[in-house]
Amino acid sequence: MERSIRFTLNRRPVELATDDGRTLLWVLRTDLGLTGVKYGCGKNQCGACTILVDGRAVRSCTVPVKYVEGKTVLTIEGLAENGTLHPLQKAFIDKGAVQCGFCTPGMILKACSFLAGSENLGREAIIESMDGEICRCGSYNRILDAIQAAAALMKGGGAS
Repeated sequence: MERSIRFTLNRRPVELATDDGRTLLWVLRTDLGLTGVKYGCGKNQCGACTILVDGRAVRSCTVPVKYVEGKTVLTIEGLAENGTLHPLQKAFIDKGAVQCGFCTPGMILKACSFLAGSENLGREAIIESMDGEICRCGSYNRILDAIQAAAALMKGGGAS
């Protein structure tokens, strides 16, 4: 059913008329032009489409757009503020965790959600939190290094 849906997207209010059953992934990519949200499997399995909804990592490929009515959505395009990269974005670059880049937006946003809500920032906790986020290039060690470096920076411990 087509209706008007309102939510906050990357710190800006959005209102659009669409079929409320369409997936959030396709609304973000095709209607709103946010191509950092990737289509991977379409089955909630790979994490390429991960975004944040009210600060929580959500795989947008299976979520109907009506789910975000009145909520706050953050995509990779909105993570940097005032032209300054988020510590995770910077760490992914610095640690060489970006190979083909396809999984990177989902990886960064999943890690962002984890770092915001966890006190245990050890390597094993990071591995557990990132379970199910797939990197087809196999850059997992560099991804973990980047998340640990960003965690140290964000918690005031300096970069590692």
